[in-house]
Amino acid sequence: MANVNNIANEIVRSLRQYTDEVKVKVNEAGKEVSEYGVRRLKVESPKKTGKYAQGWRLKKVGTKWVTYNKLYRLTHLLEKGHAKVNGGRVAARVHIAPVEHKMIEEYTQKVEEAIRG
Repeated sequence: MANVNNIANEIVRSLRQYTDEVKVKVNEAGKEVSEYGVRRLKVESPKKTGKYAQGWRLKKVGTKWVTYNKLYRLTHLLEKGHAKVNGGRVAARVHIAPVEHKMIEEYTQKVEEAIRG
């Protein structure tokens, strides 16, 4: 009976070690992908004065990484376009969505690699 308990304890210990390793790798993947996203957004963003493009930042909120712009009010207006005061519309400058899709692809790939070991 002691042998069975030892085997069970060893299995539990191995699973805990595996999950801890996966957690670390997933957190690293999140940070790496978020840093990549900030770099790409700084390059891809429209540049009139450059303040918007250089405003991309990264911060950790709990266990998640958040990519944001200091001039957050402009992100939606530039990405989707908007109405002008005297009529007409300003064309959309899609720059966030392509980077977002690339980040999702890369993060998914890194998480799958972490799970496979």
